[in-house]
Amino acid sequence: MSTGTEGVNYRARASEAYRLWWQHDANWYQAVAGRFGQEAANELNAEALRKVATHVGQRVGRLSGPLPDTGDTRKDLEELRRRYDDCGDRMFPPELRNAATEVEEDDLIVLTLRRSFAVTMVRMAGSLDGYRCPCTDIHAGWSEGLGVTLAENRAESCLRDGDKACRLLMRVRTPLNQATDDGTED
Repeated sequence: MSTGTEGVNYRARASEAYRLWWQHDANWYQAVAGRFGQEAANELNAEALRKVATHVGQRVGRLSGPLPDTGDTRKDLEELRRRYDDCGDRMFPPELRNAATEVEEDDLIVLTLRRSFAVTMVRMAGSLDGYRCPCTDIHAGWSEGLGVTLAENRAESCLRDGDKACRLLMRVRTPLNQATDDGTED
């Protein structure tokens, strides 16, 4: 008995599968917006993505180990920046996204996104008006999963608005592993 798997290109199948899930996501978003309104669709989309992002951040944190506390804030932020890149690479395949992060100041990590599959698909579906990008919710989830508190999390520019790139600012509270008065990390 043959399972029909001889000669199957599993990489192509995986690529097709996640494209189908993106199509499902787009159709789900459209259905929620049509039935309950754009605001509800935006809120639910951001909530779901934040949960996924938190899970991704936790996984990256487990695989990478505790965040360093070398006393060199720049060096520690470079490691955190690397972990944010890892989160992005795990959550969005490279053919769907063109992004990179850099440390610009002692407490600022900037993510520059030049291509976003989500914005492209929403535009193609004719739903760009009223769509709210969930980027800051994704970054909040990654940060939560990695055990980092952000002092600032905002978009300075956005592909959705016609800008050439999204420029997303994450100002990290330093030191990265700051303890509360009761001795626990918050």
